[in-house]
Amino acid sequence: MALLMFAAVCCAAPVGNAISAYVALKTGAPEDGGIAEGGSAADIPARMLTAYKKAVQQVGKYVPKCQGMRWPVLAGIAKVESNHAIGRNITNNGDITPKIYGVLLNGSGVGGNTTVFADTDNGRWDGTAAGERAVGLFQFLPSTWESIGEDGNGDKTADPHNADDAALGASVYLCGNGRDLSKRAQLRAAIWQYNHSDEYVTNVLGWIDQYTAAATDPDLKNVTGKVRTVIEAALSQRGVPYSWGGGNASGKSYGICCSPSGKSGAAIKGFDCSGLTQYAYARAGISLPRVAASQAGVGQRIPASLGTLALKPGDLVFFATAPSRDSTIYHVGIYLGSGQMINAPRPGAVVRLDAVNTMSGYAGGARLL
Repeated sequence: MALLMFAAVCCAAPVGNAISAYVALKTGAPEDGGIAEGGSAADIPARMLTAYKKAVQQVGKYVPKCQGMRWPVLAGIAKVESNHAIGRNITNNGDITPKIYGVLLNGSGVGGNTTVFADTDNGRWDGTAAGERAVGLFQFLPSTWESIGEDGNGDKTADPHNADDAALGASVYLCGNGRDLSKRAQLRAAIWQYNHSDEYVTNVLGWIDQYTAAATDPDLKNVTGKVRTVIEAALSQRGVPYSWGGGNASGKSYGICCSPSGKSGAAIKGFDCSGLTQYAYARAGISLPRVAASQAGVGQRIPASLGTLALKPGDLVFFATAPSRDSTIYHVGIYLGSGQMINAPRPGAVVRLDAVNTMSGYAGGARLL
């Protein structure tokens, strides 16, 4: 295995010569939500999400013993490799333009590129006969694509620059000879095969957990009374855009300028994190202060030391730069149960479901109901 470090990507040549072009993720400042971009199906282009789901349905034909493949696994890989090809054109049949190419692996030394990968496809997939470079949505070397590439859209061509084909090929590769990807150890092994990097594995698993939480419909059958009122009110706002300073007890509103990263909510009608909690609790007749740090002083405080298992549906859940000091709380969500919260995470995102552990600096909760 060779680990190649570049300014914007980290590539490795694991078993089978798959190349993972590990694209550096933009992570919001804590005051903007403390969560990297993405995390729910709303952040994935609809045509890409269709490709991921289609691949899950098809992979059993190619790897009959594979178990546990699900679209958040593919979404986690694709988020890190290519950010779901956001910004590119995706046709109805799944073709992606402009095509996605990694750096030329010619041993030039630029950014740590010290290993030469000889050309294997005469430029058919990677556009150059001068050497190899990773290709497509899932960033495979052409040589690997030749061994695992499949036709996912029925046009009789397995093309790594096609969303359906690429997602199916990635599914086949991750399944190996028949892994059970519902088991964490086997899922970790599959991601490690994709890129021999602990940092890469941790990043991908984080995205998989976020997408899994967002894809799971909440079970409210045992939630009643004012707790249900609060949760249903917050859930009713899913898809509403984040607006810095936006939202209040009456509902969504235009925000203000500006967040610590310079993002203005003045032209966006929506919610920030504490505006959403204010609105949801107002539906149950409870008035909350406007900012997250002040909301931590309302109700029964649940210390962070008790862990997330101490939380109950309807609790406020807090995040801080210094979790032992409430004055440093920068974010609040509403706990839904099963490790999930209703969340207005950051500028550029929407109100959505997220796993509690996707946020940094867990600082406990508060029980008002």
